[in-house]
Amino acid sequence: MAVVEAEQVPAGLLPGISGPLDLQGLSNADLQRLACEIREFLIEHVCETGGHLGANLGVVELTIALHRVFISPHDLILFDTGHQAYVHKMLTGRLSEFSSLRQSGGLSGYPSRAESEHDVIENSHASTALSYADGLAKAFELRGLSSRRIVSVVGDGAMTGGMCWEALNNIGAAPERPMVILLNDNGRSYLPTVGGFARHLTALRGRGVDGETGRNLFRDLGLEYLGPIDGHDIAAVEGALQEAAAMNRPVVVHCVTAKGRGYAPAEQDDHDRFHAVGLVDPATGRARHSGGRSWTSVFAQEIAALGEERPDIVCLTAAMLHPVGLGSFAARFPQRVFDIGIAEQHAVTSAAGLALGGMHPVVAIYAAFIGRALDQLIMDVALHQLPVTIVTDRAGVTGPDGASHHGMWDASILPVIPGLRVAAPRDSAQLRGLLREAVDVSDGPTVIRYPKANVGADVPAVRRYGTCDLLREDPGAEVLLVSVGPLAGECLGAAGELAAQGVAVSVVDPRWTTPLDPSLLELAGAYKLVLAVEDNTTTGALGARIAQALASTASRTCAATFALPPRFLPQAPRDEILRAHGLDSGGIAATVLKRLTAMSAGSGREA
Repeated sequence: MAVVEAEQVPAGLLPGISGPLDLQGLSNADLQRLACEIREFLIEHVCETGGHLGANLGVVELTIALHRVFISPHDLILFDTGHQAYVHKMLTGRLSEFSSLRQSGGLSGYPSRAESEHDVIENSHASTALSYADGLAKAFELRGLSSRRIVSVVGDGAMTGGMCWEALNNIGAAPERPMVILLNDNGRSYLPTVGGFARHLTALRGRGVDGETGRNLFRDLGLEYLGPIDGHDIAAVEGALQEAAAMNRPVVVHCVTAKGRGYAPAEQDDHDRFHAVGLVDPATGRARHSGGRSWTSVFAQEIAALGEERPDIVCLTAAMLHPVGLGSFAARFPQRVFDIGIAEQHAVTSAAGLALGGMHPVVAIYAAFIGRALDQLIMDVALHQLPVTIVTDRAGVTGPDGASHHGMWDASILPVIPGLRVAAPRDSAQLRGLLREAVDVSDGPTVIRYPKANVGADVPAVRRYGTCDLLREDPGAEVLLVSVGPLAGECLGAAGELAAQGVAVSVVDPRWTTPLDPSLLELAGAYKLVLAVEDNTTTGALGARIAQALASTASRTCAATFALPPRFLPQAPRDEILRAHGLDSGGIAATVLKRLTAMSAGSGREA
């Protein structure tokens, strides 16, 4: 991590907190003052850097209480999901680094084992902490480490994911393995939490039991239950956590909190209580800069238009209605959109059921999360040749959310699925057109992928070749750049730079990257060097598949992939990451020249 200069933190209690032990001697009045200082600090700094604001404003008192009862890192504190760990970071010695939050080389927006011994797991994907806790409890039992306690902070939104219930099924059956499950119930993930479990939590907020049935689901599963507790009352939360720890068995401590607490613009935001913000004016909560037109907004417009034309089109989201662009569709067709909670596996198989029932489902999901439903996509959708369209937003490099949110795996993994078609639009016109082509497919699944970025100007084609678009066709060219999705502009820029150096280059956009169009292979076979330029990992990339296909025909064309390395990439602005890996016009041109030089040297040795 880059060295960050210490900030000028106003005098108060907060600058004196260098670690959890510094909380122990504070009076109740001091703790209340500290909570106010933390909120002020969060609002000031997160509005400056961007990040997850609303969720962290809601866990201030809860986190203070956690660190007063449990002794981290001897006791393990797990966050689910990790975006609610900002206060934890502040109380564990990272206050002076907050100006670097989510910046290149700076603090991660999630727990990070590289940052601190207090960060146990780097879970930025929901519903995982209870499974980690179950495994840790088993390990501690086997190793005789009974003095180490495990506490999982789990949001009610995360509890809509199936892994939580798979873990609870095991945890409830093992009363001899103690752990504390702090249920942070703010009634929301982005929008209000959905489903039968959300209704049960609403009932529990009254007396700890369902008023109609007298039941408590956690107790029925074999866990102890304490609550409901006011999650903004430090003393009450402390008392409940101490009682839970003393029980020496699995215990749920149900804390009710308010997302965005203490910041009026967040409390008044019906969409998501400022779940995640860009750069905003802390006084008003308004964005400091008006953003350009995003890929997500183009999808939002087109799917709403398709909804008007096609009554069979239905949409599904995994608790991210507005972030994936389904807000307009939901407003027009509320009966045809389904928020199924943070349950990607269920979303895909539910979509399969909708397709079996005669609908054409569109599942809008982040590219980083589609891996969670890979088995369902293979066995429940593709095997049945069902017309389900998956829209993977945030594909490729996403930027400040870091390794866990880069959508750089889907385009390498999905092509192995028989019958699946994958499209990567280069501009807004292609996104609209490819989405329409996708929902017209009736004999198998389709995927449309695009990045988290502003969409640029439309890139016209010289001519159509099969299902591909030729974007530049230089006479006598021996080099073909295969531009994938929005990298078309950089490839055209590289072709211009190379032409200025006397190297003729053609550029083709395959549009559909899976399966390989025979016309693309025919076109590629006419060139000396074919370089596929992609923003996914090199393993399983389009260029490798082109090379394999050409090799099977004994073609003398040299085909290769120019993509991201097969490793977890750190947080940084999207353009910075692409440039660092040579995926800008200058880097692409340099790679072409390097390969041509190597090919010429090889030919010279053969001669």
